[in-house]
Amino acid sequence: MITRRHIRIKVLQSVYSFTVAEKKGIADEVQFFKESAFKITDLYLLMLSIFIGLNDFIQEQLSMYKTNKIEDNFSNDLKHFTKNQVMQFLHSHPILKERLKNKKFIRWEIEFVFLKELLYTLFKSSVFKTHRLETSPSLKNDVNLIVYFFKEIVAPSNYLYDYLEDKQITWIDDLPVVNTFLVKSLKNIDVNQNSSLHFPELHNSTEDLLFGVELLEKTLQNDVVLQNEIEGKTPNWDSERIALMDRIILKTAIAELLYFPLIPSKVTLNEYLEIAKDYSTPKSFHFVNGVLDKIVRDFSIENRLNKTGRGLL
Repeated sequence: MITRRHIRIKVLQSVYSFTVAEKKGIADEVQFFKESAFKITDLYLLMLSIFIGLNDFIQEQLSMYKTNKIEDNFSNDLKHFTKNQVMQFLHSHPILKERLKNKKFIRWEIEFVFLKELLYTLFKSSVFKTHRLETSPSLKNDVNLIVYFFKEIVAPSNYLYDYLEDKQITWIDDLPVVNTFLVKSLKNIDVNQNSSLHFPELHNSTEDLLFGVELLEKTLQNDVVLQNEIEGKTPNWDSERIALMDRIILKTAIAELLYFPLIPSKVTLNEYLEIAKDYSTPKSFHFVNGVLDKIVRDFSIENRLNKTGRGLL
């Protein structure tokens, strides 16, 4: 689920945190980075738990309707939706239940306003109305409905965004990665095989995590050296005039160029330019682009890149 680009973004976040914080040690920042990376899997579980909470909420609503002998369009829509094979699969999935058991997540089934808003929005959609006409929907159609529901209604929810931001600030940057992976997971569900729902694992020995830890340490430990490299490549531009985030992007990119011989320079350059598009202003992006391009050319001429193996490609 987690990609090298996302690892780089998390490293940049940690370098920023270390730069603006007072009396914080490198070891503490590395630990924060690791915890932030591990919490990505928690976010994935939290997003899946919405479906479980939603199913519980629907069952409570239907029970109330039955007790009060009420039947209307909303209750009929609820009955139709609760028969969705993917909803049933997620609600009864033993591994998902086990993994959620000890997590201190929000109890979605008691978030009445949020869940009702999601359901009302879904039930008004043309996608649901078309699905509603089917007496025995195929698994493919049930999957398509749930994917639509998640992508177009759940994921863009402002309420959900605010909750995640309050719960764990780093989750906001993790959300696009998790949502993309979750959509792929939903599309691949086979209700006859519990193993069709994937649970990504991240360990201390995971190659991408080790890369992130080393990149973070190299960037922080060599701060003065990296700062000098920037000043040497930005004539007529005071270092004080360079925005903090731009400076951090440049330092981290230079650290990767100098201290990671197996990573091709072109890969490093492309990765940080893509990141700069999202984390810098348009004017800053062009500045970062120009500086990194000059750095790669100068390092190549000076034979300082020391690339070996895959790094030569």
